[in-house]
Amino acid sequence: MKSARIRSSAAALKQAPDEKSETADEALCGMRVDVLEDGGEWLRVRTDYLYEGWVSGHDLCVGDEVLQRWSSMPQKLVWQACADVLDVPKVQGRIVAGLYRGSLLGVTEESQNGYRKVNLCDGRMGWIWENFLTDPPSDWTRKEPKELREALVQTACLYLGVQYRWGGKTPLGIDCSGLCSMAYLLNGIRICRDSHILPEFPMREISLDRVEAGDLLFFPGHVAMYMGNGRYIHSTAGDNCHGVVVNSLDPGAPDYRGDLPKKLLCCGSIFV
Repeated sequence: MKSARIRSSAAALKQAPDEKSETADEALCGMRVDVLEDGGEWLRVRTDYLYEGWVSGHDLCVGDEVLQRWSSMPQKLVWQACADVLDVPKVQGRIVAGLYRGSLLGVTEESQNGYRKVNLCDGRMGWIWENFLTDPPSDWTRKEPKELREALVQTACLYLGVQYRWGGKTPLGIDCSGLCSMAYLLNGIRICRDSHILPEFPMREISLDRVEAGDLLFFPGHVAMYMGNGRYIHSTAGDNCHGVVVNSLDPGAPDYRGDLPKKLLCCGSIFV
Protein backbone atom coordinates (compact mmCIF):
# COMPACT_ATOMS: atom_id res chain seq x y z
CA MET A 1 0.00 0.00 0.00
CA LYS A 2 1.41 3.38 -1.02
CA SER A 3 1.40 6.34 1.31
CA ALA A 4 0.98 9.93 0.21
CA ARG A 5 0.76 13.44 1.62
CA ILE A 6 -1.74 16.19 0.90
CA ARG A 7 -0.03 18.94 -1.12
CA SER A 8 -2.96 21.35 -1.49
CA SER A 9 -4.26 23.66 1.23
CA ALA A 10 -7.31 21.47 1.85
CA ALA A 11 -8.13 18.42 -0.26
CA ALA A 12 -11.79 17.45 -0.52
CA LEU A 13 -12.47 13.78 0.20
CA LYS A 14 -15.36 12.91 -2.09
CA GLN A 15 -17.91 10.13 -1.71
CA ALA A 16 -17.27 9.14 -5.33
CA PRO A 17 -14.52 9.88 -7.90
CA ASP A 18 -16.33 12.89 -9.30
CA GLU A 19 -15.93 16.61 -8.66
CA LYS A 20 -19.71 16.93 -8.29
CA SER A 21 -19.85 14.20 -5.64
CA GLU A 22 -20.59 15.09 -2.01
CA THR A 23 -17.62 16.22 0.08
CA ALA A 24 -17.32 13.94 3.11
CA ASP A 25 -14.18 15.41 4.67
CA GLU A 26 -11.18 17.64 4.08
CA ALA A 27 -7.54 16.63 4.51
CA LEU A 28 -5.07 19.42 5.22
CA CYS A 29 -1.67 20.14 3.72
CA GLY A 30 0.99 17.73 4.92
CA MET A 31 -1.44 15.15 6.28
CA ARG A 32 -0.55 11.53 5.52
CA VAL A 33 -2.96 9.20 3.73
CA ASP A 34 -2.81 5.63 2.46
CA VAL A 35 -3.68 5.10 -1.19
CA LEU A 36 -6.23 2.27 -1.41
CA GLU A 37 -7.08 2.52 -5.09
CA ASP A 38 -5.55 4.43 -8.00
CA GLY A 39 -8.23 5.36 -10.47
CA GLY A 40 -6.04 7.70 -12.49
CA GLU A 41 -7.42 11.20 -12.03
CA TRP A 42 -8.94 10.19 -8.68
CA LEU A 43 -7.44 8.07 -5.90
CA ARG A 44 -9.28 6.42 -3.04
CA VAL A 45 -7.44 7.14 0.19
CA ARG A 46 -7.66 6.46 3.91
CA THR A 47 -6.57 9.06 6.47
CA ASP A 48 -4.71 8.33 9.70
CA TYR A 49 -8.08 8.64 11.48
CA LEU A 50 -9.47 5.87 9.23
CA TYR A 51 -11.70 8.02 7.05
CA GLU A 52 -11.96 7.02 3.40
CA GLY A 53 -12.80 9.02 0.30
CA TRP A 54 -11.76 9.94 -3.21
CA VAL A 55 -9.15 12.67 -3.71
CA SER A 56 -8.05 14.35 -6.91
CA GLY A 57 -4.54 13.30 -7.90
CA HIS A 58 -3.60 16.99 -8.13
CA ASP A 59 -4.03 17.22 -4.34
CA LEU A 60 -1.56 14.42 -3.56
CA CYS A 61 2.18 14.00 -3.34
CA VAL A 62 2.79 10.26 -3.64
CA GLY A 63 5.80 8.42 -2.11
CA ASP A 64 8.68 9.85 -4.15
CA GLU A 65 12.17 10.95 -3.13
CA VAL A 66 11.07 14.52 -2.39
CA LEU A 67 8.38 13.26 -0.03
CA GLN A 68 10.82 10.93 1.73
CA ARG A 69 13.21 13.81 2.38
CA TRP A 70 10.38 15.98 3.67
CA SER A 71 9.15 13.27 6.04
CA SER A 72 12.60 13.09 7.64
CA MET A 73 12.67 16.84 8.42
CA PRO A 74 11.65 18.36 11.77
CA GLN A 75 7.99 19.33 11.50
CA LYS A 76 5.80 22.11 12.80
CA LEU A 77 2.04 22.48 12.92
CA VAL A 78 0.26 25.59 11.63
CA TRP A 79 -1.78 26.97 14.55
CA GLN A 80 -2.90 30.25 13.01
CA ALA A 81 -6.37 30.08 11.43
CA CYS A 82 -4.96 30.98 8.00
CA ALA A 83 -1.28 31.46 7.21
CA ASP A 84 0.62 32.30 4.03
CA VAL A 85 3.90 30.75 2.96
CA LEU A 86 5.79 33.49 1.08
CA ASP A 87 8.68 33.31 -1.37
CA VAL A 88 10.71 35.86 0.62
CA PRO A 89 10.72 36.70 4.36
CA LYS A 90 8.74 39.93 4.16
CA VAL A 91 5.10 40.93 3.84
CA GLN A 92 5.50 41.94 0.20
CA GLY A 93 6.46 38.38 -0.76
CA ARG A 94 4.60 36.32 -3.34
CA ILE A 95 2.25 33.73 -1.83
CA VAL A 96 3.58 30.22 -2.39
CA ALA A 97 0.77 28.55 -0.44
CA GLY A 98 -2.11 29.55 1.81
CA LEU A 99 -2.50 27.11 4.70
CA TYR A 100 -5.03 26.43 7.44
CA ARG A 101 -4.79 25.46 11.09
CA GLY A 102 -3.65 21.85 11.36
CA SER A 103 -1.37 21.83 8.31
CA LEU A 104 2.09 20.28 8.63
CA LEU A 105 5.34 21.81 7.39
CA GLY A 106 8.95 20.70 7.33
CA VAL A 107 11.08 23.36 8.98
CA THR A 108 14.68 24.43 8.53
CA GLU A 109 16.96 26.18 11.04
CA GLU A 110 16.91 29.35 8.96
CA SER A 111 15.00 32.35 10.35
CA GLN A 112 14.86 35.95 9.17
CA ASN A 113 12.77 39.00 10.13
CA GLY A 114 10.48 36.85 12.30
CA TYR A 115 9.90 34.33 9.50
CA ARG A 116 10.96 30.67 9.43
CA LYS A 117 12.06 28.97 6.22
CA VAL A 118 9.88 25.93 5.58
CA ASN A 119 9.37 23.10 3.12
CA LEU A 120 6.04 21.84 1.82
CA CYS A 121 5.72 18.13 1.21
CA ASP A 122 5.91 18.52 -2.58
CA GLY A 123 9.29 20.25 -2.42
CA ARG A 124 8.14 23.87 -2.56
CA MET A 125 9.99 26.15 -0.18
CA GLY A 126 9.08 29.46 1.39
CA TRP A 127 8.82 31.54 4.54
CA ILE A 128 6.07 31.66 7.16
CA TRP A 129 5.63 33.93 10.17
CA GLU A 130 7.23 31.89 12.94
CA ASN A 131 4.64 32.72 15.59
CA PHE A 132 2.03 30.99 13.42
CA LEU A 133 3.72 27.64 14.09
CA THR A 134 3.70 25.26 17.03
CA ASP A 135 5.11 21.83 17.81
CA PRO A 136 2.99 18.82 16.84
CA PRO A 137 1.06 17.54 19.88
CA SER A 138 2.77 15.18 22.29
CA ASP A 139 1.38 11.90 23.62
CA TRP A 140 -2.02 12.85 25.04
CA THR A 141 -2.07 9.90 27.46
CA ARG A 142 0.71 11.56 29.46
CA LYS A 143 -1.19 14.80 30.00
CA GLU A 144 -3.13 15.64 33.13
CA PRO A 145 -6.86 15.11 32.44
CA LYS A 146 -7.82 18.58 33.71
CA GLU A 147 -5.21 20.23 31.49
CA LEU A 148 -6.27 18.20 28.46
CA ARG A 149 -9.97 18.90 29.00
CA GLU A 150 -9.24 22.63 29.11
CA ALA A 151 -7.11 22.39 25.97
CA LEU A 152 -9.86 20.59 24.06
CA VAL A 153 -12.43 23.27 24.88
CA GLN A 154 -9.99 26.10 24.15
CA THR A 155 -9.13 24.55 20.79
CA ALA A 156 -12.78 24.16 19.81
CA CYS A 157 -13.39 27.79 20.77
CA LEU A 158 -10.79 28.90 18.22
CA TYR A 159 -13.46 28.16 15.60
CA LEU A 160 -16.23 30.28 17.16
CA GLY A 161 -18.03 32.23 14.45
CA VAL A 162 -16.76 30.05 11.60
CA GLN A 163 -19.50 29.30 9.07
CA TYR A 164 -21.07 25.86 8.76
CA ARG A 165 -19.72 23.89 5.80
CA TRP A 166 -20.74 20.30 5.07
CA GLY A 167 -17.59 18.15 5.17
CA GLY A 168 -15.51 21.18 6.16
CA LYS A 169 -12.62 21.14 8.58
CA THR A 170 -10.97 24.55 8.23
CA PRO A 171 -11.52 28.09 9.57
CA LEU A 172 -13.21 28.85 6.23
CA GLY A 173 -16.02 26.44 7.09
CA ILE A 174 -16.51 23.46 9.36
CA ASP A 175 -19.24 20.96 10.20
CA CYS A 176 -20.20 19.47 13.57
CA SER A 177 -17.95 16.41 13.54
CA GLY A 178 -15.23 18.39 11.79
CA LEU A 179 -15.15 20.80 14.73
CA CYS A 180 -15.01 18.09 17.38
CA SER A 181 -12.56 15.85 15.53
CA MET A 182 -10.23 18.79 14.75
CA ALA A 183 -10.25 19.94 18.38
CA TYR A 184 -9.16 16.44 19.36
CA LEU A 185 -6.73 15.96 16.47
CA LEU A 186 -4.93 19.22 17.22
CA ASN A 187 -4.36 17.83 20.71
CA GLY A 188 -2.96 14.57 19.35
CA ILE A 189 -6.12 12.44 19.65
CA ARG A 190 -7.80 10.62 16.78
CA ILE A 191 -11.55 10.14 17.11
CA CYS A 192 -14.27 9.24 14.62
CA ARG A 193 -14.74 11.91 11.94
CA ASP A 194 -18.51 11.31 11.97
CA SER A 195 -20.99 11.76 14.81
CA HIS A 196 -20.52 8.22 16.13
CA ILE A 197 -18.65 6.32 18.85
CA LEU A 198 -16.66 3.50 17.27
CA PRO A 199 -14.53 0.83 19.02
CA GLU A 200 -11.50 1.69 16.86
CA PHE A 201 -11.10 4.97 18.74
CA PRO A 202 -10.57 5.85 22.43
CA MET A 203 -13.99 7.50 22.84
CA ARG A 204 -16.30 5.52 25.15
CA GLU A 205 -19.95 6.01 26.04
CA ILE A 206 -20.78 7.60 29.41
CA SER A 207 -23.96 8.85 31.05
CA LEU A 208 -24.94 12.51 31.02
CA ASP A 209 -24.39 12.87 34.76
CA ARG A 210 -20.70 12.00 34.25
CA VAL A 211 -20.06 14.52 31.48
CA GLU A 212 -17.25 17.03 31.99
CA ALA A 213 -15.56 19.67 29.86
CA GLY A 214 -14.12 18.23 26.65
CA ASP A 215 -16.51 15.28 26.50
CA LEU A 216 -18.87 14.94 23.54
CA LEU A 217 -22.66 15.02 23.25
CA PHE A 218 -24.16 12.88 20.49
CA PHE A 219 -27.49 13.57 18.79
CA PRO A 220 -29.01 12.06 15.62
CA GLY A 221 -26.58 13.14 12.88
CA HIS A 222 -24.97 15.73 15.14
CA VAL A 223 -22.22 16.06 17.76
CA ALA A 224 -21.19 18.82 20.15
CA MET A 225 -18.48 19.38 22.76
CA TYR A 226 -19.46 19.96 26.37
CA MET A 227 -17.76 23.02 27.90
CA GLY A 228 -18.93 22.73 31.50
CA ASN A 229 -21.71 24.48 33.45
CA GLY A 230 -24.34 23.10 31.10
CA ARG A 231 -22.93 24.77 27.99
CA TYR A 232 -21.68 23.20 24.78
CA ILE A 233 -20.01 24.34 21.56
CA HIS A 234 -21.00 22.99 18.16
CA SER A 235 -21.17 23.80 14.46
CA THR A 236 -24.79 23.87 13.43
CA ALA A 237 -26.98 24.76 10.49
CA GLY A 238 -30.17 24.47 12.56
CA ASP A 239 -32.23 26.76 14.79
CA ASN A 240 -31.55 29.79 12.58
CA CYS A 241 -27.78 29.39 13.04
CA HIS A 242 -25.13 28.77 10.43
CA GLY A 243 -21.81 28.11 12.11
CA VAL A 244 -19.93 27.53 15.34
CA VAL A 245 -21.86 28.76 18.37
CA VAL A 246 -22.29 28.07 22.08
CA ASN A 247 -25.60 26.87 23.50
CA SER A 248 -26.85 25.68 26.88
CA LEU A 249 -28.62 22.59 28.17
CA ASP A 250 -30.26 24.75 30.86
CA PRO A 251 -33.83 25.75 29.91
CA GLY A 252 -33.41 28.92 31.95
CA ALA A 253 -30.32 30.12 30.09
CA PRO A 254 -30.59 32.78 27.36
CA ASP A 255 -28.61 30.58 24.95
CA TYR A 256 -30.74 27.48 25.58
CA ARG A 257 -31.64 25.55 22.45
CA GLY A 258 -34.79 23.56 23.02
CA ASP A 259 -34.66 21.06 20.17
CA LEU A 260 -31.38 19.30 20.96
CA PRO A 261 -31.50 18.21 24.66
CA LYS A 262 -34.55 16.01 24.11
CA LYS A 263 -32.77 14.32 21.18
CA LEU A 264 -29.59 13.45 23.10
CA LEU A 265 -28.58 9.88 22.23
CA CYS A 266 -25.49 9.42 24.39
CA CYS A 267 -22.34 11.08 25.66
CA GLY A 268 -18.73 10.14 25.00
CA SER A 269 -15.42 10.53 26.80
CA ILE A 270 -11.79 9.49 26.36
CA PHE A 271 -11.22 9.92 30.10
CA VAL A 272 -12.70 6.57 31.19
